Amino acid sequence: MGKISMVMFDLSGTTVYDDTGVRDCLYQAAQEYKLNTTPEEILYNMGTNKIHLYQFLIARQMGKKIDIEDFEKIKDPDTYEEARKVFDRYQQIMLEYYRKQCKAIPGATDTFRWCHKHGIKVATDTGFHRLITDALMDGLGWVRDGLVDIAVDVEHVPGEIGRPAPFMLFYAMTMLNIQSVHEVIKIGDTPADMLEGRNAGCRGVVGVLSGPRPVTDWGKYWHTHVIPSVADLPELIEKEFS
Repeated sequence: MGKISMVMFDLSGTTVYDDTGVRDCLYQAAQEYKLNTTPEEILYNMGTNKIHLYQFLIARQMGKKIDIEDFEKIKDPDTYEEARKVFDRYQQIMLEYYRKQCKAIPGATDTFRWCHKHGIKVATDTGFHRLITDALMDGLGWVRDGLVDIAVDVEHVPGEIGRPAPFMLFYAMTMLNIQSVHEVIKIGDTPADMLEGRNAGCRGVVGVLSGPRPVTDWGKYWHTHVIPSVADLPELIEKEFS
């Protein structure tokens, strides 16, 4: 196999600091619309398209059962309108949060620089939509400063098909002319990240312990490595992927 040519980095909990702030914003909107859920359930299912997450919660209250593996396989137009209302409220709460709390995980920017120094493209993907993604990138300056080559969100994919589907990762590969998943590492801190990397067939699917989700949530999904944080990725690449 050749060297690693691209790393797809998750945002919240992996490269962007999150002490359950995203979960709390999602949960607040769900509570305002009287959706039956818990903070723990929200946390477990993070990393997915947020509209589809709310559709899942609404569908369940209607007696339907959907697992995270099937989030992007089952289309349920009956729940979309209500889910969109909850999502719009969530985006208001999330934007206000990121205006006050927007900082990188320690070592993230150094890892981006290391990747570029070693000829590795840096891509990010997320369960956020464009409004939130742009707010993060504006606040952190990663795209503007050339640290991130491409920041992908669910709106880049037709149908807004997010994780665990692999299409955001494939979009980044297409735009950056990376032609083999065997040259790609996916790194994140959610079940959705692990499933995305697995579904894409990435050479490396790396879990980090820096996010608010416990390893018992995402660790049961297929992955190749676990590291403390994104700051440890360069050492891992040199040791395992060179």
